[in-house]
Amino acid sequence: MILGDIPELDDCTTIATAPDGLCAILQPETAAAVWQRAPLARFQNWIDALPPERLPKARMILRSDAVCDALINVAEQYGTPCCAERNLLIEDASALASIFAKIMDSDYLRLRLDVVRANAHHNFNINSVKARLICTYRGTGTQYGISEDGYDPERIVTVATGSPIILRGARWPEIPLSDLLHRSPPMTETAKARLVLVLDPVDNPEEEAKAAHIQ
Repeated sequence: MILGDIPELDDCTTIATAPDGLCAILQPETAAAVWQRAPLARFQNWIDALPPERLPKARMILRSDAVCDALINVAEQYGTPCCAERNLLIEDASALASIFAKIMDSDYLRLRLDVVRANAHHNFNINSVKARLICTYRGTGTQYGISEDGYDPERIVTVATGSPIILRGARWPEIPLSDLLHRSPPMTETAKARLVLVLDPVDNPEEEAKAAHIQ
């Protein structure tokens, strides 16, 4: 995949070419930070060819340093083939968890590895979290844009597959909130499944786990 130019929107987004550029989310009035990168061709070919039922899925709250071992177990559970490309997926997700936890100064994260196979939750929105990291490993990436007067954005930017984005959420302490909204892209007729990593910071893991159990 060839890297394309991702435009910055009204100075509220930062586009970086290295992982430390994601720290820009901490700067005043920065609503989103994107690490623009291209996946290895052999990795992308491998993950795009996997049957959807072999893609790993997970929902858990854990320390960032436990992500690697947890995802190895998840991959085994779903029969994701053991190979160099699977290792790349697990290592990359673990690295993103470590980076995000450090940026957010959070020991614990809520991790979701989703296999999306239908048009669900594709309305533009802002999440009810402090911040969220999203990385689409397979399929079309997250879309975002600036809302004018509460309407859906007219100019929509699509994050490249394999490029992580950190978005501020409704619980970010800065007021007023940015008008930047995002959504999952609509599924196409040819797309079999998307694989999306979602990370949220967790301040009180015991309470979060209890609430999840009740639900």
